[in-house]
Amino acid sequence: MGRVSAAVFLLAATCAAQTTDAAFQKFWAAESPAAAAKAIGDIEKSKITFDDAWKRLKAGRSYGQQKAGVVKMKNRTSDGIEHFFAVNVPENYDPAKRYQIRFQLHGGVGGRTDNQPRGTGEIGQLAGADGQFYVLPYAWDTAPWWGDDQVLNLSAIVDALKRTYNIDENRVHVAGVSDGATGSYFIAMRDTTPYAAFEILNGFIAVLSNDEIDDGKIYPSNLFNKPFFVINGGKDRLYPTSVTEPYTRYFMKKGVAMEYHPQPEGEHNTRWWPEMKGPFEAFVTAHPRDPYPDKLTWEASDAAHGRAHWLVIDQFGTASGESLLPDVNDIPTSERGLYDYTGGALFNWKKNPGRVDLVRRGNRVEGQTHGVTAFTLLLSPDEFDFSKPVQVVANGREVFNGPVQRDLKTLLKWAAADNDRTMLYGAELKITLKK
Repeated sequence: MGRVSAAVFLLAATCAAQTTDAAFQKFWAAESPAAAAKAIGDIEKSKITFDDAWKRLKAGRSYGQQKAGVVKMKNRTSDGIEHFFAVNVPENYDPAKRYQIRFQLHGGVGGRTDNQPRGTGEIGQLAGADGQFYVLPYAWDTAPWWGDDQVLNLSAIVDALKRTYNIDENRVHVAGVSDGATGSYFIAMRDTTPYAAFEILNGFIAVLSNDEIDDGKIYPSNLFNKPFFVINGGKDRLYPTSVTEPYTRYFMKKGVAMEYHPQPEGEHNTRWWPEMKGPFEAFVTAHPRDPYPDKLTWEASDAAHGRAHWLVIDQFGTASGESLLPDVNDIPTSERGLYDYTGGALFNWKKNPGRVDLVRRGNRVEGQTHGVTAFTLLLSPDEFDFSKPVQVVANGREVFNGPVQRDLKTLLKWAAADNDRTMLYGAELKITLKK
């Protein structure tokens, strides 16, 4: 190559790199997943390779110094509702370090008639280990924790914080007291993907059987996906262990991962916190999120809430070869006398949900379905070997066996949606089942 040709080549390479850098800067600077999605086109036009994009997305954006202490923030969720929330930024915040988040959901929702923040926004007496973020959102009578608006709110808060602070995507925990604890159960059953675990303090899942809560949202089999830390008091005037413990024991017996710490003398308060702070924080430390869990169980009645990590339920209906899957919601006849709020089920459904259970072993995925005719598997190069065929077996029948190509558009699409350095997907594998 001559000197002139080499110089031209170097100039072209430099311009291409600058174009790619500028495209990614626009992507990182986006204020929301929707805005990030609009920036994808410029990245694609830069002719970047999949491998280069993958490395950049793994590395993530650069973070700068931020003020420590309580920061008051707000958002407007996609349903048009305005939310306020307080963020406790750790002292000596270091933008080069990844930080854990604990959401702390308050109680007394019915006594609040508006969205206005309360108090100083500090975590106060429920502070745990040093060096973590605390997020205090607010719920009120028309926007309780057990509603899809708050599912949107918490998700939007997580996204916003990751755009400003160096958050550890695999250490986002949701804790709550009383109504906030009950709401944590709801979040776990509605939107499991962003969260590592749930900490339930003085809550009661059966509150969600209230007729005022819309049908088609409460699926206790979804609790299988994440671990729970549960405390209830024996002298709690609202939810004593005599009422709540049969449910907790039932879930544990069925295989839901629950670390249970009953407080025999506990009332409807958190006076036990000084003794339970250590076990609470030990549980949190021991349970980071697995962004690509090998086992998934997800149940939903609409596609808008059909995603759990690398599974997306697309269509509902009866598929050939499906069978009725054992469901935590169905209480055996021999145990029905333990539950004051129910007959033969924890929650009475009017809508027929669809469910998919998945197990991944290498490049082989085995699934059982009920009420689902189509779903999508999101394949990450971190978990699947794209140089080898992928096999999918559903309801005992092979439904796919072949190569899958890494796709830049898919990588960028889900990177924009999830804003997550630790959870990236290189391909979508769409599965349609025979009816």
